[in-house]
Amino acid sequence: THISHIFLTGDRAWKMKRAVRLPYVDFSSPELRFAACRREVELNSATAPGLYLGCHVVARRPGGGVAIDGEGELVDAVIEMRRFDQADLLDRMAVRGELSAELVTRVARMIADFHATAPGGPRAGGADRMMAVLTINQAALRTSGVFSDEEASAITSACRDALERHRALLDRRAAEGLVRRCHGDLHLRNICLMAGEPRLFDCIEFNDELATTDVLYDLAFLLMDLWYRGLGPLANLAANRYFDVAGHDEDFTLLPFFIAVRAAIRAHVIAMQSVDAGVKAQPLRAEAQQYLALAHAALKISAPLLVAIGGLSGTGKSTLADALAPHMGPPPGARIIESDRIRKALYGAPAETRLPAVAYKPEVSAKVYAQLADRARRCVAAGVCIVSDAVFERSTDRERMEVVAQSAGVPFRGFWLRSDPSLLRARVAARRGGVSDATVEVLEKQLARDPGKIRWAALNAASPVEGNAMAILGQILSGAVAR
Repeated sequence: THISHIFLTGDRAWKMKRAVRLPYVDFSSPELRFAACRREVELNSATAPGLYLGCHVVARRPGGGVAIDGEGELVDAVIEMRRFDQADLLDRMAVRGELSAELVTRVARMIADFHATAPGGPRAGGADRMMAVLTINQAALRTSGVFSDEEASAITSACRDALERHRALLDRRAAEGLVRRCHGDLHLRNICLMAGEPRLFDCIEFNDELATTDVLYDLAFLLMDLWYRGLGPLANLAANRYFDVAGHDEDFTLLPFFIAVRAAIRAHVIAMQSVDAGVKAQPLRAEAQQYLALAHAALKISAPLLVAIGGLSGTGKSTLADALAPHMGPPPGARIIESDRIRKALYGAPAETRLPAVAYKPEVSAKVYAQLADRARRCVAAGVCIVSDAVFERSTDRERMEVVAQSAGVPFRGFWLRSDPSLLRARVAARRGGVSDATVEVLEKQLARDPGKIRWAALNAASPVEGNAMAILGQILSGAVAR
């Protein structure tokens, strides 16, 4: 690579730092390379245990020659790693179409847990830290040989405008300790499966300043990578499952900006690779332009919107919400707020854990719907598009969501999924796992109750999910300007 040599032998990979001095890394002396190797093993062992096996010195023997872990003058250092099947890299799995929702969910939760325990960084200057990134990237875009000064200035100006809109939030997050020593290079190629579990590896170890950033900016590299590969639904899923763990729902509004910056940086990196690429130069130049187009798309200003999806158990509310959310607002789409996940969180239980009957008493449900409305209110006030997913069988709960939108001055669209009871019974009876605890007995009680007059637009729950999602988007596009 541009900063390392990697030797493959048997079941081991040996990695040595190149003796380079660049603006962002200095490996010019054996001592600096040794320190960097030790740091790489230390950092990556925490997120990929069993992959990094140790750091070894390379010493010059008193009588001549060199030896690993020998006595004598330090001349270099080498990292010993366990080799793994390249098919287990998530970027390879993405190409093969093997990234499942279940795996992406595990990845998102793993990253959220990693960020929660990452060492803290400066508690000031969150916005200034991102401004420095934009300044460096503008210079890189201009010297790439692919982008004109006008193109470099346009994306930088758009990013700076977005930064100024979010300045107070970026600074607040830094003050709250959400600028941390992160992975720094968190894309699909740096995540692998080890014994079936997703693991992060190959973090930025050589420059703490580069890797110290807002945790959402770290996450955004993964979201941008998924979105660029045409995997928007998985990017939206990863973002939502991360926020389920990390909280701070309203900060979802930062993701488009962070994705844009990641895409713009990727644009200049690919552009630089095209300089000496020979016959591959033109495809790389085209790829760089595509990344720049993604950056602009992520920065497109979109008014917030509140969509509520209701219906009895088995109507497919969550499936429809998952299909709809990637299409609402700029990448990565809308934040999904689900009553089932709120209820599990109230009890401190994982989303897939079945709760006891006491968790479904009316007073608990009242708390769940109050939280649902409050979280939706805070999100739309921050500029986030929201899809709220719940049964909404009580008219008061439906009306409360409409009031949330009205008080925030944002459009509201409510949709009610209807179906023949026999279909719902079959669906609920066939469920295995998942977030919902509803049983056929629970459904029967819902069927026996009168939900009152439902003014929300009706959708046929038996229709294909994609069709219902497109129907909702059509209604949104035809009337989203109404306040």
